[in-house]
Amino acid sequence: MSRGRISIIALCLVLTLAIAGCGDGDSSSSTQASTGSSSPEKAAGSTDLSKKPKVTVPSGPPPKQLEEKELVEGDGAEAESGDEVTVQYVGVGYKSKEQFDASWDRGEPFSFTLGAGEVIPGWDEGVAGMKVGGRRELTIPAELAYGPAGAPPAIGPNETLIFVIDLLAVK
Repeated sequence: MSRGRISIIALCLVLTLAIAGCGDGDSSSSTQASTGSSSPEKAAGSTDLSKKPKVTVPSGPPPKQLEEKELVEGDGAEAESGDEVTVQYVGVGYKSKEQFDASWDRGEPFSFTLGAGEVIPGWDEGVAGMKVGGRRELTIPAELAYGPAGAPPAIGPNETLIFVIDLLAVK
């Protein structure tokens, strides 16, 4: 065989291996923050609330208002102001694209009184109306999060935050 033909065959083999290696083979444990898909299951990547979701920050500028995306529709009790709610969550900075907190990593859910100001305003607004067994993605502008002060060192000034929140219980 000529040297040129061997190079072309080698190039084809390398490209084939590269293309095959691009997928992770398991999309069941990831949550895509913005996929352009209208299917909640595709957006969530998984309806399995026993697994920590992966949050992907969309490209483009952050939204100016709170955005809620129902990834999994719960079928239990609905969270209302004054209720004690228990959640699992992952938080990622929009600008930093880094996870800054996750109850999953501590191995214990987080509880708070909805509407009592115990959490950032974006949570009080965004968790209200969720049903137990649900998973919701919240994109929270800085004004409804930590504002110009941020929460150093993990959250910078005026940082928009993305949370994927699973509602486990309402009391």
